[in-house]
Amino acid sequence: MKQIIEQLLKARLQYLINGNDETNWRDAGGFEVIERKRRLFQKRGVHIVKANIEAAVKEHWLDEDGASHVNYQTHTAYLCKDGDDMYMEEHMEDRNALLYDQMVIKDSEALRPAAQSHPEPENGDEDMRELLGRAFRYDRLAAVRYAETYWNKRNPAYKNFEDNCTNFISQCIRAGDAPMRGYPNRGKGWWMQNHSWSYSWTVAHSLRTFLKHSKAGLRAVQKPAAKELIEGDVICYDFNGDGRFDHVALVTAKDKSNMPLVNAQTHDCRMRYWSYEDSPAYTSSIRYAFFHISDDTTKSK
Repeated sequence: MKQIIEQLLKARLQYLINGNDETNWRDAGGFEVIERKRRLFQKRGVHIVKANIEAAVKEHWLDEDGASHVNYQTHTAYLCKDGDDMYMEEHMEDRNALLYDQMVIKDSEALRPAAQSHPEPENGDEDMRELLGRAFRYDRLAAVRYAETYWNKRNPAYKNFEDNCTNFISQCIRAGDAPMRGYPNRGKGWWMQNHSWSYSWTVAHSLRTFLKHSKAGLRAVQKPAAKELIEGDVICYDFNGDGRFDHVALVTAKDKSNMPLVNAQTHDCRMRYWSYEDSPAYTSSIRYAFFHISDDTTKSK
């Protein structure tokens, strides 16, 4: 069973690398995602020098018709040549497969958990009084180091969630010395402490709203284009273009074209190209919000 799945995965990988399409792997689904990723590498002029994929079965069962249902996880690593530079892109995926008579009938990435929905964070004069605590300078290197350390694991010092993308990015920003504020009001500020947390700490849309409106402490300047971001900045994603942001990622590097590479969780990845065109969640209606985290030199009087 595992060997059959691995054969399918390696066939997809070969197509991604060199366009080799000698098997009928397309019948199992997922061709559109692989094709978007292949074209994305071509458009960027990035060459995959070497790639490897490993699969680990998490659970499986037989149904009454004799078909095998398999939940498994993959770890894919791409050694990429970007001009004179080399970097490693990695992805962790939870996948579901249906096998029958030694064939993979269907295989797909597991659906993302439903995005959390909460009221908009509050902003106002009361927030401003609370903000005037201490000045801080954002430690971008520390934020990126945290993103590189924990991109595919969970820090036991924090509560973690099934949909962990925003919680992870908040942890990265916090590692960069951004000050928390607003406790214990979950609709105010940005914080996690005493087994509780603000909406902005854990909900993608709420974090985007907070970054857009915060005037001091943790605050950001929204930029018009991805290329204007630097390491330690944040990208928010509205996959369906409906005005509700579903996902966030942290910029951890720039490619030779000065475009961001990002780390993120839920579907864990590192050094992924910022546009997420290679994601099953991607749609042609996708919208982005680009935030440059600002230093705060405000001091209380």
